Amino acid sequence: MQGGIRAFVSNGSIVKNAVLQHVRLVNPLRPLMVSRYESTSAARIEEQGFESTKISDVLNAKGKGADGSWLWCTTDDSVYDAVKSMTQHNVGALVVVKPGEKSSIAGIITERDYLRKIIVQGRSSKSTKVGDIMTEENKLITVTPDTKVLKAMQLMTDNRIRHIPVIDEKGMQGMVSIGDVVRAVVSEHREELNRLNAFIQGGY
Repeated sequence: MQGGIRAFVSNGSIVKNAVLQHVRLVNPLRPLMVSRYESTSAARIEEQGFESTKISDVLNAKGKGADGSWLWCTTDDSVYDAVKSMTQHNVGALVVVKPGEKSSIAGIITERDYLRKIIVQGRSSKSTKVGDIMTEENKLITVTPDTKVLKAMQLMTDNRIRHIPVIDEKGMQGMVSIGDVVRAVVSEHREELNRLNAFIQGGY
């Protein structure tokens, strides 16, 4: 899946470029000056449309009460309880905080941690604490609410992660998954294609 997403990120502009190429070739006999103007206008359309969605938009779409917006456990919880919570809420990761300090993030635990550090190593999930297998805070890759969605996707694919915490100066704001990001990018591309179609048909 990571390879497919990486290809999507690098080749996501193929459709819009094809449409823009069509716009430029409607009348190939126009003077060079006009062609340059069209190219500049098309670039401006691209800039205003694509890469405009932010992580804050994704969090707002999920809703404050949505399961998985960001669920948490503590470093002292058992891995069994953490995995049980993931299963109940249908999420693949939990934010980890220190006991009694919900505003201070200590790390993150994911399904991948459970598979690699419990199942594969033959450890007991009931006797192993979350703090023993989590990814610690100093190794966390995070984004802010103002981070562009495509930037977040690039971070996730480059680092082979599927969940990324959202943090600002006020602390933890939420968490998004690769699924959330992909849906946002697909929606953004669909909207941009509609704008380009309207431009071609004289809607602008």
